[in-house]
Amino acid sequence: MRLKILVPAVLSLALVAGAASNLAAQESRGLADALSDLLRGGTPSEEATRRLPFGREEVQLSYAPLVRAVSPAVVNVYASQQVQVRSPFSGDPFFEQFFGRRQLPPRAKSSLGSGVIVDPSGFIVTNYHVIEGADEVKVAMVDGREFNSKILLRDESLDLAVIKIDGAEPFPVAPLGDSDALEVGDLVLAIGNPFGVGQTTTSGIVSALARTHVGVNDFGFFIQTDAAINPGNSGGALVSMRGDVIGINTAIYSKSGGSIGIGFAIPSNIVRAVVEAARSGNDFFERPFVGATFENVTAQIAEALGMARPTGALVQQVAPDGPAAKAGLRPGDVVLAMNGAAIEHPDALGYRLATQSIGSMSELTVLSQGTERTLEIELARAPEGVSSAEIIIEGRSPFAGTKVASLSPRLAQRLGLRGQASGDGVAILEVSRGSPAASFGLQPRDIVREVNGEAIETPEKLREIAMSNSRWWRFTIERDGRLMNQILRY
Repeated sequence: MRLKILVPAVLSLALVAGAASNLAAQESRGLADALSDLLRGGTPSEEATRRLPFGREEVQLSYAPLVRAVSPAVVNVYASQQVQVRSPFSGDPFFEQFFGRRQLPPRAKSSLGSGVIVDPSGFIVTNYHVIEGADEVKVAMVDGREFNSKILLRDESLDLAVIKIDGAEPFPVAPLGDSDALEVGDLVLAIGNPFGVGQTTTSGIVSALARTHVGVNDFGFFIQTDAAINPGNSGGALVSMRGDVIGINTAIYSKSGGSIGIGFAIPSNIVRAVVEAARSGNDFFERPFVGATFENVTAQIAEALGMARPTGALVQQVAPDGPAAKAGLRPGDVVLAMNGAAIEHPDALGYRLATQSIGSMSELTVLSQGTERTLEIELARAPEGVSSAEIIIEGRSPFAGTKVASLSPRLAQRLGLRGQASGDGVAILEVSRGSPAASFGLQPRDIVREVNGEAIETPEKLREIAMSNSRWWRFTIERDGRLMNQILRY
């Protein structure tokens, strides 16, 4: 449902600034003439910028109809998980000698956030960090009804998750709008449940678009707004004046945790793609694969390439036989636009790619050796690799208690490993609690590169070495792009 609502802030920006000395003269000039001056680039007269409202109707303008239409689809999300409590005397030889090893009962850990119903059958979008590690997720509607839910999809790199509730359909829905149509200065409302005090609405404007590296997650294409966003607003709706959800609120930029006028939201166009993936039955959001890595164009690189300013995504590596190679993309090329939309940096390219469907064709505008050219590229599914088998490592090695698999572009995407275009190494998928691997600090998403001087290329190779009777272990793992070397006697 699209609402056509006249809101007070539209007039207050240019018209309702104070009392005028001659109201009759202002009314004769009229609002249309003043706005015409602005559109022509002229400067409005003092009479046009300072006047009283035309009448009682203007004074009574309100956001209330817009809030009434959207707020029923904004819900509270309660997530809880059982956390094992460690005794403060655990590991103390004296205590354990007299009292034994005492296991404390698990403690319930809960988190609170917001969500938005985007489908009448009960699909809800929220933030990943709201439901992270949750054993149980409950949803409370604005009318007081509560529902259990199940997690359908979660994506840590985007900080998005899709959950579903079952109940009396159809549920109220907030439609997803077109975030690409936003402009800086557009009016927006933020609706959520800050601090757990109940549903709250705040207003503001779009402060900036395509904000990157705000420390929220790996995603680098945020809408910035000055609408107050506080803890608990996470997962709530950023709403346009048409009544569309154009973003999912995700973070505030504040050391104190309180709103300071800088908030961020994930654009609705990427949210729509994630919801469609959940509808299709996928438990993770699969991005199109291009078979290339990109980096920023610095001022020095731009000067060397003869560019007027640093912009675009510089092609760093191109995988053989991948979509990029087949399209003719080469290392050193600069991607300037995709499907007509300007590409300012690699994160913008990643955003544009993620909003496209797998199997579709896209048009890239590329600067290659000083000449602009246009390429057609097919957005393919990430390759699975030689084997998708998952193996559990047993025994007494430092890797005992891990579930591992061969690293492939598809698995790297699923684990949120950025820049992994090749299938080298073995990735750790899970680490059992209390296992030797957990005690030695191994973590999911670690990539095992080498053990005892032998390169690890398959899970079978890692299992073979892990089952040996060695007491000394030398291994190299990659974590968050950094290589870490360990030497253990075990």
